[in-house]
Amino acid sequence: MPLTKEEKQQVITKFGASDKDTGSTEVQVALITKRINFLTEHFKQHKKDHNSRRGLLKLVGQRRKLLKYLKRINLEKYRNILEQLNLRK
Repeated sequence: MPLTKEEKQQVITKFGASDKDTGSTEVQVALITKRINFLTEHFKQHKKDHNSRRGLLKLVGQRRKLLKYLKRINLEKYRNILEQLNLRK
């Protein structure tokens, strides 16, 4: 199980406006990033797990779309989340 309830709740409280804010773009990007990091570690040990690799690529695409939306809507939040999650630039 990649994300426990506690880990998910920590991400939601860190990036969300409230404890129940699971739908905001920042929270979604943070949760997807956490799953991507888990899968990346998984592939270091299981190199031939191609089914999960497809899921990883779908997650990366989904995160890219959400970041593109956030950049278009609110550039300051976009830069803030990139910095907090240690993503590009």
